[in-house]
Formats: sequence, structure tokens, C-alpha cells
Amino acid sequence: MKPNSLLYLLDTKVVLDKNPEQILDTDLTYVIKEFSNKNPNIILCSEPFLKAEFLNELIDSINYPVIFLDFDLLYSGYIVSEMIKKNDRVEIHRPSKADLKKIISEIAKKISNEKFLVVIDSFNGFYNIFDEKESGRFINASLMLLSSIGIENGSSVIITAITRKNDNGEWILSPGGRHIIDSKKSGIYHLKRIGNSLMLNSLNQVGVIEKMFKIDHSNF
Repeated sequence: MKPNSLLYLLDTKVVLDKNPEQILDTDLTYVIKEFSNKNPNIILCSEPFLKAEFLNELIDSINYPVIFLDFDLLYSGYIVSEMIKKNDRVEIHRPSKADLKKIISEIAKKISNEKFLVVIDSFNGFYNIFDEKESGRFINASLMLLSSIGIENGSSVIITAITRKNDNGEWILSPGGRHIIDSKKSGIYHLKRIGNSLMLNSLNQVGVIEKMFKIDHSNF
């Protein structure tokens, strides 16, 4: 395992910055601004429903169109069951191995002409479409393509990952235990709930918390 692997993060209890910047963000204004600084942005979370809540809140907080790649079928499932209200600005895709390359190509064309939020939900489902060797190459190429185009036109690429810590305190995909491709250009965040608030912690490459966004909203 590479020491600089993106999910090779040290236990935050050990390396927690003594004075990370704390930001109260009731409408995700600061979070959206933060996401504009890097591409892609990777959100680590251990609770699928919490992840869906955050993505729904993020989508409702922006005024431009969204392309949602629903590999987990969770977000679209909540919409069908009406647990989440459908947003007309959201274009949802449920990719399969047969059509994924075509979908990525179409998204690249769209974001080259217009500002979008591109949500890939999640890394876990993305990896599962291909075998291990294929998935690593294709995911890396796809993210580099969408992220580079997004930077030029102001689009943000958000990727979620359901994770857990192993016995060594390392973040790994759950289930499966895979590690995410390293990229110094990526933003890395850990999402969790504390009481009635969501906490989105910005992590550096070794897992130190640099910023803490407290999202205190009546919806949660």
C-alpha cells in the first residue's frame, strides 16, 4: 500500500489539527465555495442515508443543473419512494457496464458548454461495474477527463465513497477494502452527523483536519 494513497489516512484522533478552522454553514455557501477550489472532491462517509441527505441538500443549494450518476441506486430509490423530493434540475443516470462509456462521453460534451454539478454516487458502485484492473484504469481516466473539463468551465465533480476504518486506522471502501486512486488535485472530506448537525471535515493528504464545516439545518 502506498503511504500517499488517497485513503491511506492516519487516525484523525491522533493527527487532528489542534486548531482547525471551524465554519458554520447553514445553507452550504461555504461548502460550495470550497468545492470550487479543487476537482474532483471526494466525500467519505460510513452511512448511506446520511450521504443521500447531504447530496440532496447540496443539490437544493445550487441554482445550476446537476448530472447524477447513481451507481448505488440509492438516491433514485429515495426519489421513487418520495423520501427525497424530485428536483427538476437533476438529470439522473443509472449506469451499467454496457452504457457507461457512452454516458461519460455525453457528460464531457455537456460540461464543456455549460456549468454543471456532476455527482458520482458512489466509488463503491463505480468499482463494481468492472473487474479490478479495468476499473482502476477507467475510473482514473474518467475522473481526469471530467475534472479537467470542469475546471475550465466552473463545473464541480463530487464523488462519494462508503468507507470504514480497518484495524490499522486506515480508511477503506466498505465493503471490499479497496483504496482510492491518489490525486493531489482532489479535495478529501469526511462526512458525519453530530447531534442535529452534519459535520463535513476537510482533510489533507495525511488525514489532518484542516477545516470543519458545521451544517446546522432544520431538514436534518
